[in-house]
Amino acid sequence: MPRVSFEELPDHGRAWVFPASRTLTEEEADAFLGAVDDFLTTWMAHGAPLKSGRELVDDQFLLVGVDVDAESPSGCSIDALVNQLRALGADLGVAVVDHAPVWFRAGGEVRSVSRADFRALVKEGAIGPDVRVFDTTLTSIGQVREGLLERPAAESWHGRAFFAEHAAS
Repeated sequence: MPRVSFEELPDHGRAWVFPASRTLTEEEADAFLGAVDDFLTTWMAHGAPLKSGRELVDDQFLLVGVDVDAESPSGCSIDALVNQLRALGADLGVAVVDHAPVWFRAGGEVRSVSRADFRALVKEGAIGPDVRVFDTTLTSIGQVREGLLERPAAESWHGRAFFAEHAAS
């Protein structure tokens, strides 16, 4: 069960979000996705092929999903994915496994800043609870399909962490 389209994976499938430290050019995205596809075609857990797919959002957020009904990923297989993406990112001069920054959309552009800098922007009033943030902590394909990847900060963990008084209950 090699790579399939991301759309073919079930909502309850496992998902990972890998944010690139900058937007990829068209050429970079093509090369990156080609290499990711090559990896996913041969990706295995304990010798069993993983039915997996990928999608690139905004030329910056790689989504990788696995059909856990076909075969569940193992710790070693997840490590192999992360190591492969780290190496591919290094080849392109981008980080793709760093989840420390806060990713948000400002003026139509995707930006990333440290959590301390995001907190400072909030304190200055430069951004409010309606700023659209990217939640790189999603773990299921269904969450992606529900539109939870990008949403107002007040509706995500960002709201609780940075806008406690505005967060949705």
